[in-house]
Amino acid sequence: MKDFSKEIKAYALKNALEFGTAEAGKILTKLFQHGLDKKDIKNILPDIQAIVKKVNAMDNDQRGEEYASLGDIVKTHEEKEKDLPPLPNTEKGVITRIPPEPSKYLHLGHALSFLLNSIYAERYKGKCLLRFEDANPEKVTQEYVNAMLDDIKEYLHIKFDSMKYVSDDIPLLYTYAEQLIEKGKAYMCFCDRDTMQELRHSGKECEHRKINVKENLEHWKQFLAGKYKEGEAVLRIKGDMQHDNHVMRDAALFRMIDKPHFRQKTKYKVWPLYDFYNPIEDSIMGVTHILRTNEFEQRMPLQDMIKELLKLKRQTVVQYGRFSVIDATTKGREIRELIESGDYIGWDDPRLMTLRALRRRGIRKEVLYELVKQTGLSKYEVHLDFDMIAAISRKLIDKETSRYYFVEDPVELKIDKKPNLKSVKIPIHPDKDEMRTVEVDSIYISKKDLKELKGKEVRLLHLYNVKLPATGNKAVFTSLENKPIPKIQWVSSSVPARVLMPNAKWVQGLAESGIKSLKVDDLIQFERFGFVRLDSKKENEFWYTHR
Repeated sequence: MKDFSKEIKAYALKNALEFGTAEAGKILTKLFQHGLDKKDIKNILPDIQAIVKKVNAMDNDQRGEEYASLGDIVKTHEEKEKDLPPLPNTEKGVITRIPPEPSKYLHLGHALSFLLNSIYAERYKGKCLLRFEDANPEKVTQEYVNAMLDDIKEYLHIKFDSMKYVSDDIPLLYTYAEQLIEKGKAYMCFCDRDTMQELRHSGKECEHRKINVKENLEHWKQFLAGKYKEGEAVLRIKGDMQHDNHVMRDAALFRMIDKPHFRQKTKYKVWPLYDFYNPIEDSIMGVTHILRTNEFEQRMPLQDMIKELLKLKRQTVVQYGRFSVIDATTKGREIRELIESGDYIGWDDPRLMTLRALRRRGIRKEVLYELVKQTGLSKYEVHLDFDMIAAISRKLIDKETSRYYFVEDPVELKIDKKPNLKSVKIPIHPDKDEMRTVEVDSIYISKKDLKELKGKEVRLLHLYNVKLPATGNKAVFTSLENKPIPKIQWVSSSVPARVLMPNAKWVQGLAESGIKSLKVDDLIQFERFGFVRLDSKKENEFWYTHR
């Protein structure tokens, strides 16, 4: 394994400078950009933890000095002028589809996939169709449907031309299944799960493959009538048991799930599997272009075979590399467990990359649209992390976002011989002429600045210079001149405020009283702290967006 010590230290220093302390989990994801293989994760973790511990023991001056010599190692995601390539076979029109399974909340990877379909449909003046693939009653719920619709319509602003549920087509899917049985291309199998897997692995046919069409149709009718229990029977397609692609080895098409469905209740007990309903739905909906990640490549021959047997129309398939979210878990089961345990506050926990979390942190939809253009239709897996989002977002919002003052963990600074200033005018934005008036009375700075800069002359940003005490909190005014000395944040005429950070911990502090004019969802910058979104006016609660 390559020596990643310099890379680990560089990212640990950057993380600590930005957030106060470095987190090992945040460092690990960055190393994939430098060639770390997933199989080496366990081996690299002790090195990360050891270096993070050393970095967290440094003060900010030390961190800054060391980062100056290592900063070039850090890879930043700069916005590039890119656009999506043209689609093939568009002469007769373009109809794309968005096919989520409503079994969890949407995350960043889903958003990019959905946007690809929406953007291409709009580019070619075609249609984009929404299809809820709700064929597993054990997983799908109305809660997830509602959440997805909210994300798709209200956050991503995707306009779809029609919406449907696979479960509404169950009778039609049964009819197609019977056609395969009648053609002698599908059969009822009564092998247990382990036997079926072993036979498929060894390339051997099971005894039920030889059952004739008439008996298979009778078994199928009994299957639909609920005669068999879960796991006792499945409908399988006759593929090629010697095929190198194991997907083609007599895949299952229908199985029994005796659970109520959120829409269909107990109307059906026999449910289709993805490889059966997906090609049928694409065909009957009139889809012309299927945009999918290349992880589905092995399943395409099976789906094409089903289309051919049922004489269904084929589509133009455009494949691209999988979107892999490396900054947080995206597995629904894991997230549910974290929420149920109380470790996470919900599906919008800031440590997640769900659309709920990104939206609440203040990431605008335009950021995701731009990210789609940058990632494009790469043939290779795209590793997504929050740095990519932050780099694009920063460029989009920096020129328009108003500035305000906020000080975390505040300490009152007693200043001897200070000028008799009642107020000061400060730019609302460095590039704008508009000014805001900040009243000056008691001055507060952060305990961290007071400790790290003790005994030094500093400039209170946009105000004046003072010499901080070696001990205590009594400073001395030195001058009004804007000298090349450390600049620190301050507040006066303030109100209590707090910010939820990316680690889901609250930072308490004081903000200038001008924030009272803000509205919920307003995105601002707390100078020298970061961009934040106002989440609640009642307690002046903000969510941290990024630096």
